[in-house]
Amino acid sequence: MSGSPSEALYSPSILNHAVSLANYPLDDAHTKRAYVTSRVCGSALELGLEVAEHQAIAGLGMRAKACAIGQASAAIFAAGARSKTSDDITASLREIDAWLAGAGPLPDWPQIGDLAAALPHSGRHEAIRLPWRAAIAALCNDETAR
Repeated sequence: MSGSPSEALYSPSILNHAVSLANYPLDDAHTKRAYVTSRVCGSALELGLEVAEHQAIAGLGMRAKACAIGQASAAIFAAGARSKTSDDITASLREIDAWLAGAGPLPDWPQIGDLAAALPHSGRHEAIRLPWRAAIAALCNDETAR
């Protein structure tokens, strides 16, 4: 069935990003951790971070139980997260929130435009936001955020 909404949503680009999440395995060495879930779609993401000076992200890993959109978003986040601080990620999440609500331009995050097919699917918006939420929680808490 050509041209169905799911075909438009689950594009080759989205699926490629989702598969690339395997490049960011969760490791016990990641000292800052968070676990976040979406009440909307049931997606879940566990994120581990290593931080450098000024609490900037030096390395990360993830374990996702999410749809392809959530997995793609996590991979896109991971690819652009190095050297970002909590303030940087918080500002990016604000941009993403505005973009998803149709009230702002494309956020300034590498490859996030590849998620544009999910804009009309509000049920997928929380899955897109998960990695940013997890990173903020991990960076702002000394203990694992649940």
